[in-house]
Amino acid sequence: MKESDLYLPLKQYLESQGYEVKGEICDCDVVAVRNEEPTVIVELKLTLNLDVLLQGVDRLTLSSLIYIGIPHDSKSFKKKRKLSLRLLKMLGFGLILINSKSNKVEVLLDPSEYKPRKVKQKKEKLLGEFQSRIGDPNLGGMASKKGVLTSYRQKALKIALYLEKNKPVKASILAKELDLPKARDIMYKNFYGWFDRVSTGVYELSKKGKDEIVLWLSKSE
Repeated sequence: MKESDLYLPLKQYLESQGYEVKGEICDCDVVAVRNEEPTVIVELKLTLNLDVLLQGVDRLTLSSLIYIGIPHDSKSFKKKRKLSLRLLKMLGFGLILINSKSNKVEVLLDPSEYKPRKVKQKKEKLLGEFQSRIGDPNLGGMASKKGVLTSYRQKALKIALYLEKNKPVKASILAKELDLPKARDIMYKNFYGWFDRVSTGVYELSKKGKDEIVLWLSKSE
């Protein structure tokens, strides 16, 4: 398929809406004009990528009604549909899905000014993790999900190191000595598999814990 294969179905659709449509006008793939309304510009691409987004940004100097037209079965778009639509909204672009075989066109998104809604819980979680994390143990952009030393893991590591020195210990005693009110909850949930329950409320370091805490010590320093 070529980008030009998307043109005729789109042209027919826009003409059915009362637009006069022409292709390749001053580097714009598609230009549509209807009476005194703002000019509609559509950039055609086989995939939603950075190139077409940059083209769209450049076209904003010509019109506020910028659409991106892609094949209806674009795999890259389907894979990241939700985030892609959010990005297009942020940029103020519209999105058109085009089926060149059936000549069907679907306007999935119209251009509009994007005003992101701040989610209070997410903001609190972000700032909470920032404030509770000790130091700056992770290189930005380098750590995988399994390799991030979060504040939760830092607390678990602190408990693990205590258990390594003190053997089986009662959760209430450990929590008091380490000043970690949620120590029992961390050991009980045992998210990393570092702890073994010896008896009610009493825990010790597991074999997995002994093996893994060494790997995290360098990050915690």
